[in-house]
Amino acid sequence: MSTSVDEFVYDPFGKEEMRNPLPFYEILREHHPVYYLENYDTFVLSRFQDAWDFLDIADNVFVTNEGSVFMRADLLKHNNGATADPPTAPFLGTHLAYGAPVYEQIRQAHSKGLRPGAVRKLEPFIRDLVRDRLDRLLPRGRFDLVHEFGGIISVSTICHLFHIPLEQASELLDTINAVTATDEEGHGFARDPDMQKKMLGFIRPLVTERRAQGHDGSWNLVDGMLDLRLDGRELSDLEIAANLTCVLVGGTETLPKVIGHGLWELARHPDQLADVRADLEVNAAAAVEEMLRYCGPAQWFGRTARVETEIAGQVIRPGQRVIYLTQSANRDPREFRNADTFIWNRDIPRTLAFGRGQHFCVGIHLARLEAKVIVQEFLSRVGEYQIDTTGAVRSPSSFQWGYSHLPVEVGAVNG
Repeated sequence: MSTSVDEFVYDPFGKEEMRNPLPFYEILREHHPVYYLENYDTFVLSRFQDAWDFLDIADNVFVTNEGSVFMRADLLKHNNGATADPPTAPFLGTHLAYGAPVYEQIRQAHSKGLRPGAVRKLEPFIRDLVRDRLDRLLPRGRFDLVHEFGGIISVSTICHLFHIPLEQASELLDTINAVTATDEEGHGFARDPDMQKKMLGFIRPLVTERRAQGHDGSWNLVDGMLDLRLDGRELSDLEIAANLTCVLVGGTETLPKVIGHGLWELARHPDQLADVRADLEVNAAAAVEEMLRYCGPAQWFGRTARVETEIAGQVIRPGQRVIYLTQSANRDPREFRNADTFIWNRDIPRTLAFGRGQHFCVGIHLARLEAKVIVQEFLSRVGEYQIDTTGAVRSPSSFQWGYSHLPVEVGAVNG
């Protein structure tokens, strides 16, 4: 990478950027806060405030009808004006591709069980899950923090919400990981149709069965979708299953990477680890917020402009795309003092860890609860631990640049 401001070039799909984007982010923030990618006719926002303001724009000025994670091949095709939402009939695609009011209608139909009150009731179940998993893993002395620990906890919680037998948790986790795997070049998702079909196969039969049995509103995820009437018609079982995959994937894929990396950061800072351990009931939640800021694997999300507007002094025309660099914003020194340092009790008055605006993460409360419980239970049971850095895997990627494998070796165990 050239450090010269004039010679600097950034491409989210570049090999060097995908290996380690952080040095690029620093230059972007300081010298190119609104960077134009000519090949893609796309603007890049790297500062926290610009990303915050961008996500605050409502009224379908920016839309996700091309998705929020663009493939390189798609970006190479420039738009000649505004893009239209896909049709809602005869088949409704994923609601993530629609603007208001369709997006809100579908989100409201399935999100009741993910609201704060409903999530709080899940804490005993999640805590039992974590304790049982530790009972199985700790006697081995070595295991994978991401896949074998955090991944199984997250997918088991999702299984519980979807009424999927817990015995299928490991298979579902492998399926989701296959669906979200990047292609060989790291330019986008591999999009294995067989794995996508298999993932739908975990949900669709349950929706069919629920419809046949009758529903009474007690199964929050599914019953609201069965009750929904979109443009006067009910959704098919396949449409419901396809729209619920966002919860299935979102609730499984990211958090294990955050927590695995976060526990590694605590191990690298023994003084901070001791501080967190001093009162896990209080301190775990604060440590989790810093993990979400510092360790988040998702590098960027995007939108497509529907009408002409201005962002950070730059005019954006209809059809042009804008991406905001989440992990650049999270390390912006204008928002966070010593932003490149992990500080467990950092003051974080604002966060972009879960997005913002219309598309903020519907699983925000569940993710925070899961993460807090995992940190509390792991640190209460495990004394000394260390990451085997030779086995740590962080594959190059344009989007999910996080650790997929983190082998941990545990010493003394409590209980």
